[in-house]
Amino acid sequence: MTTALLIIDVQNAILAGAGTPARQPVLDKALDEVVARLQAVQERARKAAVPVIVVQHNDQGDHRLAKGQPGWELRPEIAPLVGEKLVHKTACDSFYETDLEAHLQAKGITHLVIGGCMTQYCVDTTTRRAVTMGYDVTLLGDGHMTGDRGALTYDQIIAHHNMLLDGFDAGKRAVSVKKSAEVTF
Repeated sequence: MTTALLIIDVQNAILAGAGTPARQPVLDKALDEVVARLQAVQERARKAAVPVIVVQHNDQGDHRLAKGQPGWELRPEIAPLVGEKLVHKTACDSFYETDLEAHLQAKGITHLVIGGCMTQYCVDTTTRRAVTMGYDVTLLGDGHMTGDRGALTYDQIIAHHNMLLDGFDAGKRAVSVKKSAEVTF
Protein backbone atom coordinates (compact mmCIF):
# COMPACT_ATOMS: atom_id res chain seq x y z
CA MET A 1 0.00 0.00 0.00
CA THR A 2 1.41 3.36 -1.05
CA THR A 3 0.25 6.23 1.13
CA ALA A 4 -0.13 9.98 0.62
CA LEU A 5 -1.16 12.73 3.01
CA LEU A 6 -4.02 14.92 1.77
CA ILE A 7 -4.65 18.24 3.57
CA ILE A 8 -7.82 20.03 2.47
CA ASP A 9 -8.63 23.76 2.53
CA VAL A 10 -6.56 24.96 5.48
CA GLN A 11 -6.81 28.56 4.35
CA ASN A 12 -6.58 31.86 6.23
CA ALA A 13 -10.29 32.70 6.15
CA ILE A 14 -11.71 29.18 6.21
CA LEU A 15 -13.59 29.83 9.47
CA ALA A 16 -14.18 33.57 9.07
CA GLY A 17 -17.69 34.27 10.32
CA ALA A 18 -18.33 30.61 11.18
CA GLY A 19 -19.36 31.46 14.73
CA THR A 20 -21.12 34.12 16.71
CA PRO A 21 -18.88 36.94 18.00
CA ALA A 22 -18.66 35.10 21.33
CA ARG A 23 -17.85 31.73 19.71
CA GLN A 24 -15.43 32.89 17.00
CA PRO A 25 -12.39 33.01 19.35
CA VAL A 26 -13.19 29.42 20.42
CA LEU A 27 -13.32 28.31 16.77
CA ASP A 28 -10.11 30.15 15.94
CA LYS A 29 -8.28 28.51 18.86
CA ALA A 30 -9.58 25.06 17.90
CA LEU A 31 -8.48 25.63 14.30
CA ASP A 32 -4.99 26.62 15.45
CA GLU A 33 -4.80 23.36 17.42
CA VAL A 34 -5.91 21.32 14.39
CA VAL A 35 -3.38 23.12 12.18
CA ALA A 36 -0.61 22.27 14.68
CA ARG A 37 -1.61 18.58 14.57
CA LEU A 38 -1.74 18.62 10.76
CA GLN A 39 1.67 20.26 10.63
CA ALA A 40 3.09 17.50 12.87
CA VAL A 41 1.60 14.77 10.64
CA GLN A 42 2.90 16.61 7.57
CA GLU A 43 6.40 16.70 9.06
CA ARG A 44 6.29 12.95 9.78
CA ALA A 45 5.10 12.27 6.24
CA ARG A 46 7.92 14.34 4.77
CA LYS A 47 10.53 12.58 6.94
CA ALA A 48 9.20 9.23 5.68
CA ALA A 49 9.22 10.45 2.04
CA VAL A 50 5.42 10.09 1.88
CA PRO A 51 3.86 12.36 -0.74
CA VAL A 52 2.12 15.43 0.67
CA ILE A 53 -0.78 16.88 -1.28
CA VAL A 54 -2.40 20.17 -0.28
CA VAL A 55 -5.82 21.20 -1.60
CA GLN A 56 -6.84 24.85 -1.89
CA HIS A 57 -10.40 25.98 -2.54
CA ASN A 58 -10.74 28.66 -5.21
CA ASP A 59 -13.90 30.71 -4.98
CA GLN A 60 -14.78 34.00 -6.60
CA GLY A 61 -16.52 37.30 -6.01
CA ASP A 62 -16.76 38.42 -2.41
CA HIS A 63 -16.52 34.90 -0.96
CA ARG A 64 -14.09 34.57 1.96
CA LEU A 65 -12.00 32.15 -0.14
CA ALA A 66 -12.02 34.20 -3.34
CA LYS A 67 -8.92 33.35 -5.35
CA GLY A 68 -6.12 35.83 -4.85
CA GLN A 69 -7.55 37.42 -1.70
CA PRO A 70 -5.73 37.25 1.68
CA GLY A 71 -8.35 34.85 3.08
CA TRP A 72 -7.74 32.46 0.17
CA GLU A 73 -4.07 31.99 1.05
CA LEU A 74 -3.05 28.71 2.65
CA ARG A 75 -2.09 28.75 6.30
CA PRO A 76 1.71 28.97 6.19
CA GLU A 77 2.11 26.12 8.68
CA ILE A 78 0.83 23.58 6.13
CA ALA A 79 1.78 25.23 2.82
CA PRO A 80 3.33 22.80 0.35
CA LEU A 81 7.06 22.78 -0.19
CA VAL A 82 8.56 23.15 -3.65
CA GLY A 83 7.85 19.92 -5.51
CA GLU A 84 4.81 18.96 -3.42
CA LYS A 85 1.45 18.76 -5.14
CA LEU A 86 -1.02 21.63 -4.81
CA VAL A 87 -4.55 20.93 -6.06
CA HIS A 88 -6.91 23.81 -6.80
CA LYS A 89 -10.61 22.99 -6.55
CA THR A 90 -13.92 24.80 -6.92
CA ALA A 91 -16.27 22.27 -5.28
CA CYS A 92 -16.47 20.30 -2.01
CA ASP A 93 -15.08 17.23 -3.74
CA SER A 94 -11.30 17.45 -4.11
CA PHE A 95 -11.54 15.07 -7.08
CA TYR A 96 -14.20 17.02 -8.99
CA GLU A 97 -12.69 18.63 -12.10
CA THR A 98 -9.15 18.49 -10.66
CA ASP A 99 -6.07 16.45 -11.51
CA LEU A 100 -5.99 14.79 -8.07
CA GLU A 101 -6.96 11.32 -9.30
CA ALA A 102 -4.44 11.40 -12.15
CA HIS A 103 -1.71 12.46 -9.73
CA LEU A 104 -2.57 9.66 -7.27
CA GLN A 105 -2.61 7.08 -10.05
CA ALA A 106 0.72 8.30 -11.44
CA LYS A 107 2.27 7.90 -7.98
CA GLY A 108 0.66 4.49 -7.36
CA ILE A 109 -1.17 5.78 -4.27
CA THR A 110 -3.72 3.37 -2.78
CA HIS A 111 -4.15 4.88 0.70
CA LEU A 112 -4.90 8.46 1.73
CA VAL A 113 -4.46 10.05 5.14
CA ILE A 114 -6.93 12.94 5.15
CA GLY A 115 -7.32 16.03 7.31
CA GLY A 116 -8.32 19.65 6.86
CA CYS A 117 -11.43 21.80 6.65
CA MET A 118 -14.55 21.86 6.48
CA THR A 119 -15.64 18.62 8.11
CA GLN A 120 -19.19 18.24 6.80
CA TYR A 121 -18.40 19.54 3.34
CA CYS A 122 -14.98 19.08 1.78
CA VAL A 123 -13.51 16.56 4.22
CA ASP A 124 -16.58 14.32 4.24
CA THR A 125 -17.17 14.53 0.48
CA THR A 126 -13.54 13.87 -0.44
CA THR A 127 -13.26 11.00 2.05
CA ARG A 128 -16.37 9.24 0.76
CA ARG A 129 -15.41 9.83 -2.85
CA ALA A 130 -11.90 8.48 -2.30
CA VAL A 131 -13.26 5.22 -0.88
CA THR A 132 -15.72 4.77 -3.73
CA MET A 133 -12.88 5.40 -6.18
CA GLY A 134 -10.84 2.56 -4.67
CA TYR A 135 -8.66 4.20 -2.02
CA ASP A 136 -8.37 3.22 1.61
CA VAL A 137 -8.61 6.28 3.86
CA THR A 138 -7.33 7.10 7.30
CA LEU A 139 -9.27 10.11 8.51
CA LEU A 140 -7.44 12.15 11.14
CA GLY A 141 -10.19 12.24 13.76
CA ASP A 142 -8.61 15.22 15.50
CA GLY A 143 -7.22 16.66 12.29
CA HIS A 144 -10.28 18.19 10.68
CA MET A 145 -12.24 21.27 11.61
CA THR A 146 -15.40 23.20 10.86
CA GLY A 147 -17.48 26.01 12.30
CA ASP A 148 -20.66 25.95 14.31
CA ARG A 149 -23.71 25.31 12.15
CA GLY A 150 -27.23 26.00 13.39
CA ALA A 151 -27.77 24.30 16.73
CA LEU A 152 -24.64 22.16 16.36
CA THR A 153 -21.23 23.19 17.63
CA TYR A 154 -18.10 22.40 15.66
CA ASP A 155 -17.09 19.64 18.08
CA GLN A 156 -20.51 17.95 17.75
CA ILE A 157 -20.21 18.06 13.95
CA ILE A 158 -16.71 16.59 14.07
CA ALA A 159 -17.72 13.81 16.49
CA HIS A 160 -20.75 12.98 14.34
CA HIS A 161 -18.68 12.70 11.16
CA ASN A 162 -15.95 10.68 12.85
CA MET A 163 -18.62 8.22 14.00
CA LEU A 164 -20.33 8.06 10.59
CA LEU A 165 -17.17 7.75 8.53
CA ASP A 166 -15.33 5.21 10.68
CA GLY A 167 -15.89 1.96 8.84
CA PHE A 168 -17.55 3.56 5.80
CA ASP A 169 -16.68 1.25 2.94
CA ALA A 170 -17.12 0.49 -0.72
CA GLY A 171 -16.09 -3.02 -1.68
CA LYS A 172 -12.70 -3.75 -0.16
CA ARG A 173 -11.89 -0.09 0.56
CA ALA A 174 -12.78 1.58 3.86
CA VAL A 175 -12.29 4.55 6.16
CA SER A 176 -10.52 4.20 9.48
CA VAL A 177 -10.59 7.13 11.91
CA LYS A 178 -7.43 7.64 13.98
CA LYS A 179 -5.98 10.37 16.14
CA SER A 180 -3.19 12.32 14.49
CA ALA A 181 -0.60 11.12 17.00
CA GLU A 182 -1.44 7.48 16.14
CA VAL A 183 -0.64 7.88 12.43
CA THR A 184 2.78 6.66 11.40
CA PHE A 185 4.29 6.38 7.95
